[in-house]
Amino acid sequence: MNDFFEEYLREKEPQKKEKGYAWHTAIGLQAVDGLNTSDYLLETAIKSINGDITFEEANNLIHSYYKENLSHTETDRTEEADKVSVRIAQLLSEKSFVFSPAHYISIHSQLFKGIYKHAGKVRDYNISKNEWVLDGDSVMYGGAFDLMATLDYDFSVEKEFSYKNLSIDEIIKHLAVFVSRLWQIHIFPEGNTRTTAVFFIKYLRTLGFDVTNDIFAENAWYFRNALVRANYTNLKKGVYETTEFLELFLRNLLLGEKNLLRNRDMHISGLLSSPKCQTEAPNVTLDVTLDEMQVLNLLKNDGKLTQKKIGVLIGKSDRTVKRITASLEEKNYIERVNGKRFGYWKVNVE
Repeated sequence: MNDFFEEYLREKEPQKKEKGYAWHTAIGLQAVDGLNTSDYLLETAIKSINGDITFEEANNLIHSYYKENLSHTETDRTEEADKVSVRIAQLLSEKSFVFSPAHYISIHSQLFKGIYKHAGKVRDYNISKNEWVLDGDSVMYGGAFDLMATLDYDFSVEKEFSYKNLSIDEIIKHLAVFVSRLWQIHIFPEGNTRTTAVFFIKYLRTLGFDVTNDIFAENAWYFRNALVRANYTNLKKGVYETTEFLELFLRNLLLGEKNLLRNRDMHISGLLSSPKCQTEAPNVTLDVTLDEMQVLNLLKNDGKLTQKKIGVLIGKSDRTVKRITASLEEKNYIERVNGKRFGYWKVNVE
């Protein structure tokens, strides 16, 4: 899909570029629920980006398409993906925004009206969801009878929070905590992540961030899994809630860094805690930071990587990479074979 939108993401005409981003993100976000859009939706998106049709006309075209095309089944959620994509693209193209629980709920209503019976309604029952990243376990979501009270509280705390004099690292940490808590309340039975993503993108813009790259579009499932890991603790398994993965995502989104965003790194059977990381082998713990584990994983796949290339892949400076590899060498986790110029990195741990 990235290739499909590539020319529009590079577009010099601001309006086309903004629409290209909106459509790319809208379609990419369907991945959080494992949904795929149709070829017809992509054709419609191109017409919209080129200015041949309005969003309202795009919405009408999609509705007409599914009214006439009765070949899809009740279990086929492509229709949902197509219709919601149009609505997300339109919302992301609008400049209006209100930081309030009512607007958050309104976004859900706008996205899923006519698709879910509960569009724009707060759930009145408790839920659990089997998560791949948790090996089938579920996050503890908000209780059904105090959802609005919890939502109101989180909004009031964020509204009163001051970002003044905070470093960018502190800002990203705070934003990760805010969005993970908002998501964990899970006031909607379905469509919670897509609603949260749209609301969060629009909120980030009010804070001065452009948020016009393809990070959400290409890493939507990573975003959801990072939200899951930020809200899950299992002391018996040695797993602790952490926003570190969300922070990597946000650093790429807001700062243009190139941190590796891999879903397998978040699976609890692999990296079990932070900042210490455990290998898949039982009872073996590596004394490494997240950055060091990223470098280790890269070198396991390609021992001939240069430090400059590693820096590009993980979004770190040459000096930082040299410090990381020196630390790993000191711990005897890696060693240089055949010298600096023609050699390669040998990884001594599984």
